[in-house]
Amino acid sequence: MKANQKRKVSAEKKKGTLLPYLWKHKYLYLMLVPALVYYIIFCYIPMYGASIAFKDFNPMLGIMKSPWVGFDTFKELFGLKKFYSVFWNTLRISLIRLVFGFPFPIIVALMLNELREGRLKKGIQTAIYVPNFISWVVVGGILTNILSMDSGIVNAVIKALGFAPIGFLTDEKYFVSTMVVSMIWKTFGWNTIIYLAAMTGIDPQLYEAATVDGANRWHKLIHVTMPCIRSTIVIVLITRIGGLMQAGFEQIFVLYHPGVYKTADIIDTYVYRVGLQEGKFEMAAAVGLFKSIVNFILLVIANKAARMAGEEGIY
Repeated sequence: MKANQKRKVSAEKKKGTLLPYLWKHKYLYLMLVPALVYYIIFCYIPMYGASIAFKDFNPMLGIMKSPWVGFDTFKELFGLKKFYSVFWNTLRISLIRLVFGFPFPIIVALMLNELREGRLKKGIQTAIYVPNFISWVVVGGILTNILSMDSGIVNAVIKALGFAPIGFLTDEKYFVSTMVVSMIWKTFGWNTIIYLAAMTGIDPQLYEAATVDGANRWHKLIHVTMPCIRSTIVIVLITRIGGLMQAGFEQIFVLYHPGVYKTADIIDTYVYRVGLQEGKFEMAAAVGLFKSIVNFILLVIANKAARMAGEEGIY
């Protein structure tokens, strides 16, 4: 009884302090309203559509009236050899993107942070930010023109040197590596903003103390800069692992073709073909739900590992 009374008292105290706190910071919380509305409308409400995976969906009947079939769609899905192929392709491409794409913005941000010439630093930042604002449709056209075996600039140079032309976008051996390099080129500049912002929050007195102790610029980078942005790196890494099954639909959809399906066909492109082109909406919903569950499990594992390593994690 005493324990229950203490809990009630503590709950009443929290209620008594919560409302004044919210009113005091009302303008900050008002800034969250657009984001909350966005996620409610476009993320939470559509979650009901995931129930299609458990139904024999008929567009004429709609989601509500379509009959339930339980896990029959998932049984059919896991019985398809094609599903395992696209699953491993997704995992393989995502891991390659993570291994080679994740450290690159950190390295570039550290290099930019060491520049002392303001104009040069701003010029480089602008140059590497620009590709992020170019759509994958435009990038796909540029890559097709540059890497074409017949008229591409790159293959023209290769043939001029006496070598056979390389099918960067047509050969299965080179398609994934070409895709990863183009992804890094397009996105690394924008991702450096996160780490540069974290570096601006480092106390200058730490660098001054390191200088007094005789540290050079390399020592400052290793022993001051890196430890100060470590938490930011961990959080970004957790979110990237949590989205590991997102292998880049837009990029692959623009660049791939039936000749590279064996190595480049991922879950998202498979869902597009099965759901929209073949009209198997319940199968597409089942694949999408499976991908979301895998991402959630990976996020929880990554966050738990980060907390065990002494970091705060994302929750």
